[in-house]
Amino acid sequence: MMQNTNREKILQGNLKKTILNLALPIMLGNAIQTIYQVVDLFWVSRLADGDNAVAAINFVWPIIFVTIAFGIGINIAGTSIISQFTGLNREREARQVAGQLLSFSFVFSLILGLLGFFWGRNLLMLTGAEGTMLELSWQFLKIIFAGMPTMFVFFAFQSIKQGQGDTLTPMILAGSSVVLNIILDPIFMFTLNMGISGAAWATVVSRALASFAGLYLIFATDNGLRVLPADLPFRLKILKKIVRVGLPAALGNSVEGLGFMVLNIFVLSFGSLTVAAFGIGNKINSLVLMPAMGIGMALAAIVGQNLGADQIDRATRAVIEAIKIAVLILAVGGGTLFFVAPLVVGIFTSDPVVMEQGIYYLRLISLSIPLMGIFQPFVGAFQGSGHTVTAMLITTGRLWGLRIPLILLLNNLTPLAEKSVWYAMAVSNLLICIVAFALFARGHWKEKIVDEDESFSEELQPEHQSG
Repeated sequence: MMQNTNREKILQGNLKKTILNLALPIMLGNAIQTIYQVVDLFWVSRLADGDNAVAAINFVWPIIFVTIAFGIGINIAGTSIISQFTGLNREREARQVAGQLLSFSFVFSLILGLLGFFWGRNLLMLTGAEGTMLELSWQFLKIIFAGMPTMFVFFAFQSIKQGQGDTLTPMILAGSSVVLNIILDPIFMFTLNMGISGAAWATVVSRALASFAGLYLIFATDNGLRVLPADLPFRLKILKKIVRVGLPAALGNSVEGLGFMVLNIFVLSFGSLTVAAFGIGNKINSLVLMPAMGIGMALAAIVGQNLGADQIDRATRAVIEAIKIAVLILAVGGGTLFFVAPLVVGIFTSDPVVMEQGIYYLRLISLSIPLMGIFQPFVGAFQGSGHTVTAMLITTGRLWGLRIPLILLLNNLTPLAEKSVWYAMAVSNLLICIVAFALFARGHWKEKIVDEDESFSEELQPEHQSG
């Protein structure tokens, strides 16, 4: 089975090849997703009120991120726990965790989506949106809230597969979803004359189909863990473990998302054109950062399974190799981005102010891009080991402890204006890498979070007795 093959590679194979083999599908999946966002931005920019529509989508993204942060955190816990049980060769416990992950993700996202649908407009107003920005943002955001369960279920599917070391299957489904999304975008937005709402509907429909396909693979095939209906009813012991490990990651993601909302407020204070420049630059920057993010996510499974199998030295070597690979790739990507910045920004706007600010931002941030090749593997190591509090400290500390204070200082004490945000981002990336290395060197992350004798079987007795 694919699961056993991946387990052997992770525990015994060549580390560089294993990291690249697991990371490449994630990189491709994330790159495809980012390409979709860029294409989405391209089509939105072609609407009658293009620059405002682009600014609106960029403005709502931190709100979406805060909304889904808890689900992402819980699924980080799922990857960590499933990978360590897989390393222990405890398939039954891994399967039970997978079932709880799916049930929790669906129920929680349903509640979250309803709350967002009814209260999201007020939240937009609280964050400073008004007039055209408010109307366009809400048109997009309310549809995303309505489709929230499809997003969370697919996150759970990805988490389950990645915990087993299967990064290829989620990439294929995510890629198929993105291709469908790209096709539906112009149809919904222009052919059906739905405008910015069409972009949101294209996203929801394509994600729903990917989620249904993922559920079919998990419940109806033997490709990896096959979850049974009996694994779905809530079981307190398993949920407690998932929440205990996932809560710090969830809180960290939420606080990070709130930080990006605050960051958006700073950017908005310089005008909608700066918001558009910032959004365009971030989408392009995200594409370059995909390799490091993919390597970090792949590393979580590698670290988790090796800690589960008591191969601590191999887990440590995996982190070091991952950093080497990620820094090299991002150095090439950042260097290329510095020179092609005018070309790529020009694809999305012809406004001279947006062009000037977008190019300056991209060129400055490209110099610090290799630092993310250090940061993301450290995050992956902490998450894969289940030490999500440490991961939370560095992800939230980068934003709240470093970036936002730096913005305040630079904005108030220098004439940099909107450039204070760009410089604060670059400096905070450098400082957080130093902090992350110090935490990694302490070695606390080497302690695994599952025990060889741990079992959830006592919770299954009533179910077995009843038939």
